Amino acid sequence: MITLYFSGTGNTKFLAEVFSRNMGAKCLSIEADADFVAEITAHDTIAVCYPIYHSRVPLVMRRFVHAYKAAFAGKKLAILVTQQALSGDGARVFTDLFAVGEVDVIYAEHFNMQQNMGNIPVWSALFAPTTRSRRKFTEKTETKVRRVCESIKNGVVKKRGFTQFSQYVGYIQGKPWQKDTASIMPVRLEKRLMQDVRIHPNCTSCGVCAKICPMKNLQHRGGQIRPQNNCTVCYRCVNRCPQKAITVYVHRKPKWQYHF
Repeated sequence: MITLYFSGTGNTKFLAEVFSRNMGAKCLSIEADADFVAEITAHDTIAVCYPIYHSRVPLVMRRFVHAYKAAFAGKKLAILVTQQALSGDGARVFTDLFAVGEVDVIYAEHFNMQQNMGNIPVWSALFAPTTRSRRKFTEKTETKVRRVCESIKNGVVKKRGFTQFSQYVGYIQGKPWQKDTASIMPVRLEKRLMQDVRIHPNCTSCGVCAKICPMKNLQHRGGQIRPQNNCTVCYRCVNRCPQKAITVYVHRKPKWQYHF
């Protein structure tokens, strides 16, 4: 088994590493400098970990799968995803990236993790991370991962998010994210947010955001940081900017920054 993960601000990285340690599996970020065709081909089972955005697979992970789709064919999949609270079918939607029968899902599970968006009104105030909440979430995650690993080792098949009700909840959440829904908003939310990263005047052009952006959306040109309309909304730049000079999604500066 090998674990392949994408993590914006650390939650999913933690999940992937704990899972891999318990399973004795190799663990790689999809941002790593690796021969992914060889890595995927060499393993029978692929554990995939990613954060859910509106019950949908983030753009950066979808592009990764598209690039290496042929290598995934015939593989067994364990799909482990992180969420804020409720995501419906956030794990199941990963299978929509493949043809029916192209992959075999042996396990799927959702993990509630800490809030990492510090500029959402009310939400950021109610669910601001603390030392206590971090300890709570990490302990709960480690305990749940151990149960999941034991089940997989014993051949237990569980597919969270694959019921009709879960798919309905996921559809309600995901429709405005990826579908053109004129009755809700003029264009799908994901597409709009790809082009809605703002650099505020207090930016010092230090270049940290450009170095850490998984989509190369932030580029350092002419002494300025310039968005390239290619954001995956992972919030990494918002949480790591030393000046809190970048906003995505909601354009108010974060009250706090999330460092897992």
